[in-house]
Amino acid sequence: MRVHKLTLAALAVTASLSLTACQNDGGGTTGQSGPSAASTAASADSGAGASNGSGKGGGAQASDGAGSAGNGSAGKNSSAQGAADGTGQAAICRTDALQITAVDSTIDGDPDRSVTVTMKNHGGHNCTISGYAGVDLQLREGSLSAKRTGQKATSTVLRNGQSIAFGIHYPANDTGGSGVRVTGLRVTPPNETKTVTLKWPGAATLPVTDETTSRVTVGPVGSAGQGG
Repeated sequence: MRVHKLTLAALAVTASLSLTACQNDGGGTTGQSGPSAASTAASADSGAGASNGSGKGGGAQASDGAGSAGNGSAGKNSSAQGAADGTGQAAICRTDALQITAVDSTIDGDPDRSVTVTMKNHGGHNCTISGYAGVDLQLREGSLSAKRTGQKATSTVLRNGQSIAFGIHYPANDTGGSGVRVTGLRVTPPNETKTVTLKWPGAATLPVTDETTSRVTVGPVGSAGQGG
């Protein structure tokens, strides 16, 4: 996943130049807009990975390019493909075997806003997942990689049909300005290079401040709870 480094000064200029156009976009973008519906990513375009009959998925675009650089990047790819990696251990969870969804999870009163990304194993066999996913917010001006929180990551054997989640946190745009519009979300599972693109379910814009890039953070897989 290719990352384009952003500077807040450039964003501020861009946001200023495009203010008039943005205000005519869908009735204005000043302040926060309501979250969009939960966005769902199926297995990649190749259709690999068995379905578990949940009926979810579809609409996501996947790519095999290198993971994003910096703190938001995914780890190196692995050659393990089957239910085990040759040592009797469950193989790593592949993008094709994960149903990935994102929903707004902001709690009223919280100083920052949040999105929860859930990954459900529907590959037909158990797999192992650990670490941080690569997360990039797509902007009109480029992309912004979420920084890792530094929280300790643990390894989990994800049973077929089981889900695990992590959180993305970002600042609210309460500056009164139009801000920087978020147009999408790209997620690369840990130890993978294949990326899925989702609709962004959070607030429509980020504030244009010097702190914005450092306040977009991602926690390790499992940090937002998990379900069966």
